[in-house]
Amino acid sequence: MIKFSLIGCGKIGRRHAEQMQPFGQLVAVCDIDKDKADALAMQYGAMAYGSLDQLLAGHEGSTVAAICTPNGLHAVQSIACLRTGLHVICEKPMALTTSDCEAMIAAATASERKLFCVKQNRFNPPVTAVKKAIDEGRLGRIYSIQLSCFWNRDEKYYESPWRGTKELDGGTLFTQFSHFIDLLYWMVGDIKQAKAFVQNFAHKNMIEFEDSGVVIIEFENGAIGTINYTVNSFARNMEGSLTVLGEKGTVKIGGQYLNELSYQSIDHYSIGPLPAGNAPNDYGGYQGSMSNHDKIYENVFHVLNGKEGISIGAVDGLKTVKIIQQIYSSVNTVNG
Repeated sequence: MIKFSLIGCGKIGRRHAEQMQPFGQLVAVCDIDKDKADALAMQYGAMAYGSLDQLLAGHEGSTVAAICTPNGLHAVQSIACLRTGLHVICEKPMALTTSDCEAMIAAATASERKLFCVKQNRFNPPVTAVKKAIDEGRLGRIYSIQLSCFWNRDEKYYESPWRGTKELDGGTLFTQFSHFIDLLYWMVGDIKQAKAFVQNFAHKNMIEFEDSGVVIIEFENGAIGTINYTVNSFARNMEGSLTVLGEKGTVKIGGQYLNELSYQSIDHYSIGPLPAGNAPNDYGGYQGSMSNHDKIYENVFHVLNGKEGISIGAVDGLKTVKIIQQIYSSVNTVNG
């Protein structure tokens, strides 16, 4: 069984603590809010620390650290854990710059430790099925892809001091929709160029970046696509969908968080009935993507026991960050 340390005891940290249980023991937690660390430690019989330095100085023999802190801290904290000899599971996004991602990869290589990234939408049953169909050539050449992300994040959500800041949050594509951006690379490939139009319509006094955007993209293989995203869907999340048009088929994955196969028309092929999949991450007041963290921890368990390779590694995390940087760098001014 694996001994885990958890860095960050907020909502996503508590989800990690729950999902790691079948595969190991949580032995140490830390958070700058010591009360949060104490409460989670008491729940799981772990040691609680008020800082990462304290945890790393006496982490109770753990072998894996789960990084569940604000986005802007992922790189420095992952590197510190790797250099101490811990394997790392890093929540999305891997970091806020490609240079930070590269530094994380270098630290993992130098320390001979594993660096896992969380990209749970890849495990959604319809996403997995469509990816398989693309890889098997069922859709033929991919012509275009349309990604729609229409969610709601209100004033209460941004009351947390790090949310909405460029330094620790990074932008709507990093925090809300990096899982969706990952699927563009995973299904179609690298992006050659992007052009974005963004605006902050409803969050001018809350966040330092956009709340809505439209992006035109061209892939290296010649496919084209669009991304339409917002956190202004009235009152609640509306949709997280992905439509793929190819020479031999068209498919749409829909629902609020890519959880339904909404449409398919494929030449001499049909994607059969799919399992329901997990429920979304429910954070009280708002929902996130499907809760597939159990798949991440299952892979960590098998990798560290020599049974399989890493399903979602550091290069995948870097590719997502690179695409988001391409998109943001194509905007003259991100309105705040």
